[in-house]
Order: sequence, then C-alpha cells, then structure tokens
Amino acid sequence: MQGLVTFVKTLGPARLAAMGAVTAAMIGFFAFLILRVTAPVMTPLFTDLSLEDSAAIIKDLERQSIPYELKNDGAVILVPRERVGRLRMKLAEGGLPKGGGMGYELFDKSDALGTTSFVQNINHLRALEGELSRTIRSIDRVQAARVHLVLPERPLFSRDKLEPSASIALKVRGQLEAQQVRAIRHLVASAVNGLKPERVSIVDESGRLLADGANADPYGTGAAGDERKLAYERNLRDQVESIISSVVGPGRARVQLTADFDFNRVTQTQDRFDPEGRVLRSSQTREEMSTTADPQGQVSVATELPGAQAQQGQGPRDQSKKTEEINNYEITRITETKVIEGGRVNRISVAVLVDGLYGRNEKGELTYQERTKEELDRIAALVRSAIGFDQRRGDQVEVINLRFAETPGITVSEPAGLMGMLQFTKDDLMRGIELAVMLVLTLVVLLFVVRPLVRRIITPEHLAALTGATPAVAGAALPAGAIPPGIPTSEEEATAAPSQTARMIEFAQVQGTVHAQSIQKVGELVERNPQETVSILRQWLNET
Repeated sequence: MQGLVTFVKTLGPARLAAMGAVTAAMIGFFAFLILRVTAPVMTPLFTDLSLEDSAAIIKDLERQSIPYELKNDGAVILVPRERVGRLRMKLAEGGLPKGGGMGYELFDKSDALGTTSFVQNINHLRALEGELSRTIRSIDRVQAARVHLVLPERPLFSRDKLEPSASIALKVRGQLEAQQVRAIRHLVASAVNGLKPERVSIVDESGRLLADGANADPYGTGAAGDERKLAYERNLRDQVESIISSVVGPGRARVQLTADFDFNRVTQTQDRFDPEGRVLRSSQTREEMSTTADPQGQVSVATELPGAQAQQGQGPRDQSKKTEEINNYEITRITETKVIEGGRVNRISVAVLVDGLYGRNEKGELTYQERTKEELDRIAALVRSAIGFDQRRGDQVEVINLRFAETPGITVSEPAGLMGMLQFTKDDLMRGIELAVMLVLTLVVLLFVVRPLVRRIITPEHLAALTGATPAVAGAALPAGAIPPGIPTSEEEATAAPSQTARMIEFAQVQGTVHAQSIQKVGELVERNPQETVSILRQWLNET
C-alpha cells in the first residue's frame, strides 16, 4: 500500500485526471463495441409501405415492445431477423398491411341502417377501386397504383346506355412491357361489369400514356403486329439458344432469328363445277299423234252428211306421231369463301454462331480447336426441329463455327464436404465485414491511442524530464562513470520507483547516446590533431 500511495503521489493531480479521462473514454468505447456486436441483426419486415400502413404497423410494434428501425421515410420497417416470420403472421392476422387503400373491409364497420343508397354506392365504388389497386400492385415492376372508375347510371325511360370507363395511374420500377399493359387493361375490364378493355386508359408517374384505346387493331397490324412478331421471334430464339447451350455450353452460342410475317387480311371466294356430278332437276315429255284420210269419189252434200262415211268404203289414211322430251340437269357447284386473317409466317431465317473447343496443352496454355462438320450438321438439325423448318416456304438455317473474341469463363467448382455446408448469405457476409472492421478499429485504438497515453501517464516526472533533456545532455561529454542527473543512486530510491526495469532501460539508452557522442568528439579531435594524438598514445604505451 505504501508503494501504491507513493506511486500515486509521483503521478500528480494532472496525470490522475488524464488517467481518469482515458479510463472513461475506454469504458465508453468498449461499451459501444459490446452493444454494437450484441445488437440483433435487423431485417426488413415490409417494404414499399404507405404512410397509413407504416403508422399502423409501428403502433402495433410499440404495443408489443419490439425494437424497430425506419428507412426511406417510413416506407421500409426493419425488425430483428429472428422475429420476422412471427411478426408477419401476427400482423397478417390483424389485416396489416392493408396495401394503401380501403377495399371491401370498408363495409365491415359501416352502419347499414342509417346509410343511404347514395353512400352505399359511393362506398362500393371506393371498395372496388381499392381492391383493383391492390391487385395491380401485385404485378411485377408496379410499385403503386391508383384506379378511378366511372360507372354511369342508366337514366329512367332511356334506351341508350352509357358505357363505363376507367383510368389508372401507375408508379413503376423501370418500364412495363406491352404484354403487362394489356394484362392490366383486361384485368380491370373483367372485374367491372360492362367495361371494355378499350375504355381503360393507363398512364405512368411521368405522365406518359401507356394505353388509350385508340390503337385497337382487330387484325393484328401496326404496333400490335410488331409486338406479336417480336414475341414470336423471342420465343423461338430462347428455344434455340436453350437447346444449343446444352450442347456447346452456356454463353458459347449466339442466335439471331428473323420471322417474315404477312399481316394482310385476305378474303377468297371460289366456285367449282363438277361435270361428272349431274343431278336431274326437271323433266318434260310431250307426245303428238295425227291421222289423215283420203276419201274416193266426188264430194257432194250426201257425202258430207253425218253417217255418209259409213256407207262408203274406207280409203287410205296417213298417220303421224311426235314425241318430245325435255330434261333439265343441275351440274354440281361448290362455292367456297375463305377469310385468311393477318399474321401468317411466310419465312423464318436463323443464323447460329457457335464457338469452338478449348483445352490445355502440355505447357498449360489455352488451345482452340474448331468443331467438326458432323457436329455442326447435328446442331443444324436440332435448330430445324426447334423452329419447325419448312423448306417449301423458304426457311433458312445457317450454323457457322467461329472463335469468339472473349475467352471462356473460368468455372469454379462448388465446395464439397464441410465447406459446401457453409453457405453464407449476403447478410452474413455484411455482418462479418462489420465485425472485422470493429476489431481492426479496436486494435488501432489500443496500439496508437491507449498505449502511448498510458505510458506517458505512468512515466515519472523526473524520468520524463530526463528524456526531454536528452539532447542537451548529449551535447556535452560526461566524464567516465558519471551518472546523469535525475537518475536514482540509492537503493531506497530504486525501491520506491514504480518501474525499475523501465527506468534502467531509459538510463541505458541515455548513457549509450552519451558514450557515442563522446567517441565522436574524440574522433574529431584525432582528425584535427594527428601529431598530438600519436604522442599521447606513445606516452600511454610507455606508462603501461
């Protein structure tokens, strides 16, 4: 205790205050590190939240005393990773998040007895718009959506019925494809009674019109035809690249496909007659018979009287018979009317570029080898089968082997065994980097801040003064065996010193510096006075 008290007294009030400040700073620094390391890893609970949903979720989290963090002005809520799943199920049980807009839950707490039909109709319209907004937001690349419906009522005693319409404002990530825009239009039209897709207008957050109904094309020409052509080419190209990549390797083939479409709408009417196929339509038969007699003798009144012929003899007669038959036949006739819609494929052209084979020679250098003609023919046969090759319509397939400008990528084999089981996620890597940075920062603080401060604090005042006066002492040559001032000589002073070893090291350093400077001065004297130096050395030798 006496040594401790003596050591404290040697430090002085200033050093004690500095030591206390350093201790407090170190406690605060390590407390921050401990709290940071032991703090739970925060993971997004929900993203792209509206202000209403964010406020409701925060209120529920505060009621459960669950720590949370906010980002992007409340659009993202972070909670501890181990509690994400349970919190999502708990919030879903309470109907959160609602999706930024009221749906059919608008009628859950309404008083039906005191509500007029006008209010009910307005609430129904609001609920329908909210449900459509939620459904549209579930589509990829759609961040937010607002739907406005116009459902006109049919006036009394009116034959004309006004058609409903809809307008949609979207906030998207990137750009929507034409297929997604058409899907949104048909989705809204199918959900509203009597609404046609052509009556749905869509705009994005920049005010760009995505759909206005003016470019409706029943025959598939114009913009719709171009989209159909691009979609057809993309589908065939993906199929060809997939089957070729499985043979030559991923990234070792390039495919370009062009389809020639005919968007003309053709109407053909054709009449065909079959002479062999006769059908009797009508038949008419007519027969005529006539008889002429030649009487003998004179013609008189007696001969002209009735019954006079019977008294006379029969003379020669002329008989004639005529038969006429008319048959009307119907020849078989086929009338064919054919309507050929636009969008026919006239021709398909495919160009395939494949890379060669790579290997290593005896020196380990990368070598290139072209593919054989038989292999290229087999690849061409696969391409023909994939596109539905038809030689009569003029389809073309070209497969060429050329060396690519870029070298093949280095394939890294997946680790097996224990390393294969250590699959780190992005969050794990970021957490490890954060801990490593904190560790490095701690070491830097300990080595370059704490250690010099502690050494300076615990160093006695007379030793510090000696160290600071070293240049002045070193400038003068001390006599042999002389002890610099400030160094303890008695055994009691050495015992009372806080660190005798440190003091001895410092003393040895000072003494070595003094001896070196003394030797340097002697050397300078020898160089200046060589004759006197030789005389002194001879005298020393004679005396010894």
